[in-house]
Amino acid sequence: MSMLPNSQEARDVAYQLHPYTNARTHQQAGPLVIERGEGPYVFDASGKRYFEAMAGLWSVGLGFNEKRLVEAAHKQMQALPFYHTFSAKSHGPSIDLAEKLVALAPVPMSKVFFTNSGSEANDTVLKLIAYRSNALGQPQRKKVISRMRAYHGVTIASASLTGLPNNHRSFDLPLPNILHTGSPHFYKDGAPGESEEAFASRRAEELDALIQKEGPDTIAAFFGEPVMGAGGVIVPPATYWDKIQAVLKKYDILLVADEVICGFGRTGKMFGCETYGIKPDVLVVSKQITSSYFPFSAIIMNDRMFEPIADESNKIGVLGHGFTAGGHPVGSAVALENLKIIEERGLVAHAAELGGYMQGRLRELASHPLVGEVRGVGMIAAIELVLDKGRKTAAATPGAVGGIASRMLQERGVISRNMLDAIAICPPLIVTKAQIDDMVAAIAGVLNDMKAEVAKLTPA
Repeated sequence: MSMLPNSQEARDVAYQLHPYTNARTHQQAGPLVIERGEGPYVFDASGKRYFEAMAGLWSVGLGFNEKRLVEAAHKQMQALPFYHTFSAKSHGPSIDLAEKLVALAPVPMSKVFFTNSGSEANDTVLKLIAYRSNALGQPQRKKVISRMRAYHGVTIASASLTGLPNNHRSFDLPLPNILHTGSPHFYKDGAPGESEEAFASRRAEELDALIQKEGPDTIAAFFGEPVMGAGGVIVPPATYWDKIQAVLKKYDILLVADEVICGFGRTGKMFGCETYGIKPDVLVVSKQITSSYFPFSAIIMNDRMFEPIADESNKIGVLGHGFTAGGHPVGSAVALENLKIIEERGLVAHAAELGGYMQGRLRELASHPLVGEVRGVGMIAAIELVLDKGRKTAAATPGAVGGIASRMLQERGVISRNMLDAIAICPPLIVTKAQIDDMVAAIAGVLNDMKAEVAKLTPA
């Protein structure tokens, strides 16, 4: 793009290093500068409107101008703009929110520990798992199992849990004691002639074999997203979570449910755990807890997790972990108001109803020659793009087809995100049928428009 000297775009290129961005390409192309939001839409510096089909980053459930969240933050700023929860200090908003989260949890829970992001929360869970193992006199029990294509964050430990190659390459990751088992993606990983249930059984058997190989007494926990998000919106096949949980129960292994994307209505239930019958020991939430109006996350744990940690803190004299802004009063107040709005407006039921409508409309695209699979649940979905439907393959360069689609959608006023060659769809919970129809029409138009451009690519 052409950037005027001293423009916002030029100054961005001059001074900012962006996450999930090719830094050299960015120096040439520059940023899309977003200036304001309205409902499910955002507007760039030129005034162009975009439908935010990703709810920002899977997170802005209430849209981009919910005045009640702004007012909640303002009111709390005036009363108590900051206080911490170190050294047995507390404040009303964090107490109210901890109580609310325990009450909302899909299974009986005991305590809440506050952090600032999903990455920090998952890092903290890993630390607490080690702390707990030591408390139980099981110092050898420190290994944790995640899954290929999982996404649990980008800090050193949570990035190790993440099962995506580009989150490990050149970062010297993953750390030791982090293991990965197979992805639950039936479309890509299912064997010829294999049923979904047989595939789920095979994945459970592979997990069991990994545990036995490593030694059951060395495995502390299993991390899993109810629906995998950044790894491609991978919806678990029938019976998958039942079979996985049976293996974990067999070896007395903790289950950590990463609900950072799924939590607070995204799957059509308050939590993804409810959608799939998951009974976690630890539940991690962030993103939609404040609709991303404030950086915030929380770890909700049961007594099986909490009690040994409490004993160890008593033995040592302190739980030597915490964040300055963990449980921030402004973030807590925004989260409480956000959850109140979700309940008052029936947005979980709305996500189930409108999500079903959205899934149906997106599946109308499944017959297109560039579409390999349409998948999703509730108000989260993905369109897998291919050049060869039979072989389920795209271009020789992974992400080339998806990158073209993402760029062309943005040109049409729809912001999405390509995860290699899968286009993610995750609009704010407040969307209407008409807005979904407009989004699907834009996607259909792009699928047709991109035929000539993808024809130039080298097939895989």
